[in-house]
Parts: sequence; structure tokens; C-alpha cells
Amino acid sequence: MKQIFIILTLVIAYSCSNTKQEEKKYEIGQIKTIQGEMLFWLFDETPIHRESFIKLANENYWDTLTFNRVIKGFVIQGGCPDTPEGFSDSPYLLEPEFRDSIRHIYGAVGAGRDDNPGKLSAGCQLYIVHDLKGIPRLDDNYMIFGQVFKGLEVLDAIANVATDTLDTPLEPIQMDVNVLKLTKEELEKLGYLVKD
Repeated sequence: MKQIFIILTLVIAYSCSNTKQEEKKYEIGQIKTIQGEMLFWLFDETPIHRESFIKLANENYWDTLTFNRVIKGFVIQGGCPDTPEGFSDSPYLLEPEFRDSIRHIYGAVGAGRDDNPGKLSAGCQLYIVHDLKGIPRLDDNYMIFGQVFKGLEVLDAIANVATDTLDTPLEPIQMDVNVLKLTKEELEKLGYLVKD
């Protein structure tokens, strides 16, 4: 009888540990800078851009790059240089995935592009909206694929750094870009309510 009790206890313990291991995890964008950390939700509605971000972050693509264009009240932008040469060096271009429900609001994370007629995004270029009122003129012209939910004070701090006449920060703002895998409970502790 004692052996049966031990076996049942082990089976229940194993089941409980498996349940915890199988708890759903959400992929969250993270950008660490000298100013602090920003976390952002990656939209399922924009799978091409979402997967591109995850791929490049996991390859440490951005970790030697900076926020090279900073315009207070508009955007902070980083990745490949904001020049025609920079876009031509992008690892690839992405088809647009515009959605009426995803807009250029404060803290929105988007993919930069040049003036190409197909509105293809550069895989390497990302920006974060710093305009408190949003930037509706960019809607359906530039792709948004995420939304900052933690670290808006970091966005503000970066947007307020001193820049030169080309909007380049006088002191480089290095990016450390990652993808975190967080549970619903972990996200809620950070202030983000997951809508299942």
C-alpha cells in the first residue's frame, strides 16, 4: 500500500510540474539601452514583421547598432542607417501588413522603409513613436508591429537627448535587442494584461 501511495504521489507531482512547464509563454520584444529597458508586445496580426523581428533579435542583429535618428515628439529610430545605403543593406524587405486596428500611437513600434512604391519595410530598421497624440499620417504607410507597455520613461529619455543637425544623438545610444518568453502571470506583474 505504501508503494502505491508513493507512486501516486510521484505521478501527481510529475503532472503538476508538467503543467507548469507547458504554461503558455508569450514572445515579448525587449530593447535595453544606457537609458533603461523597454518591453513591447508583438502583434499576432502582423506575422511577417513579428517573425522578422524575432529572427533578427535572436541573431543579435541589432546589438552592435544604435538609435541613430532621434526626433523629440516624433520617433526614435535605429537599426541600419536612415539612408538609401542603409536600406539597401537591409537583410531583406517585408511586404506590408496594414491593419485598421493598429495605429501610430504613442509607444507604437514600427519598421522603417525608404520611399519605395510597394511600401516594403526594411527588415533592419525599427522606430518607436514618441508623439503623445500619435502620428495618423503614417498609418497605412509605415508598418506597426508592436506596442511598448513598459519603459515609456525610457522612450522619453532617449527622445530628449541632445542631437546634431541630422538628428543623430551626440552620444551614441547602443541597442541590446532581445526576445523574452514570459507567462501571462509574469506579464501581469509587469502591468500588461493578456487578452486570450
